[in-house]
Amino acid sequence: MEALKGIGLFLQNQVLGMKWLNTLIHNLLSLFGLDMSGKLGGSIQFFIYDIIKITILLCLLIFIITYIQSYFPPERSKKILTRFRGIGANTIAALLGTVTPFCSCSSIPLFIGFTSAGLPLGLTFSFLISSPMVDLGSLVILMSIFGAKVAAAYVILGLIIAIIGGTVIGKMNMEKYVEDFILNASGVDIESPDLTKKERITYAKDQVVATFKKVFPYILIGVGIGAVIHNWIPESWIETILGSNNPFGVILATLIGVPMYADIFGTIPVAEALLYKGANLGTVLSFMMAVTTLSLPSVIMLRKAVKPKLLALFIAICTIGIIIVGYLFNAFQYLLL
Repeated sequence: MEALKGIGLFLQNQVLGMKWLNTLIHNLLSLFGLDMSGKLGGSIQFFIYDIIKITILLCLLIFIITYIQSYFPPERSKKILTRFRGIGANTIAALLGTVTPFCSCSSIPLFIGFTSAGLPLGLTFSFLISSPMVDLGSLVILMSIFGAKVAAAYVILGLIIAIIGGTVIGKMNMEKYVEDFILNASGVDIESPDLTKKERITYAKDQVVATFKKVFPYILIGVGIGAVIHNWIPESWIETILGSNNPFGVILATLIGVPMYADIFGTIPVAEALLYKGANLGTVLSFMMAVTTLSLPSVIMLRKAVKPKLLALFIAICTIGIIIVGYLFNAFQYLLL
């Protein structure tokens, strides 16, 4: 048992967390005469370490995920979903969201396509909620920073929000609140060509480049904010606003996260720094979920596809679910960290 625990810690700290890289950067910066005990030295180390670590993991994960995704084009995903009924169908829709795009804005076109093709509205919303909030990439990145228990709990609870949210919307028969141009679109079933392994590898490489170009600016911003929080903002400030002394910290973090736009790779460095400074685990995870699921640009895009009443219901379900998850994580924080 101890041997397995040791292997687990090695994988988390040295393989996923790349602590060896942090030590290497610390030593190299020290060689250049930088005071590593000061705020500036600590900020530079945090920035370089997180940029390199997230970039390596991101590119590797994008390649693996998009290679898997090449087996699940929209046409095939639609056929898979039509085989299931009830909550099982919502579960499959939420799981399919884990192997699709990394941000809500890129998930919405797929949501529109699925809805136009005649899939039940509840299923398409389970997909829409889970796609930006929970993906295989977020699982690995979260493991590298917060550990396997936190990552697994985050993914499971994110899927539960997606399943319940889609189920509620499906039960309420909200189809009349979808814009007419989507309901009246004619779905055409087109069989996706079978790709060779070489073509799938080429597709995955292209997606690495395209996705990295899109998300890297947000990684820079997120890591930059994280470096400032990590080394310059007093710990007492974070504890007062987002710590256990503020019972409304989860609600505040969720509301702050809603108008922002980033993907999970840009928000994780901020969450890491906030947690280090004394913010509660559930509070920072609520912030992450709100940013990735309810960003203002994605809400604006979704409004083009659905009417205000359905949009308001979607936002309300996600917000309430995120807040509940945040308080659950805070309640069981000491069991997870």
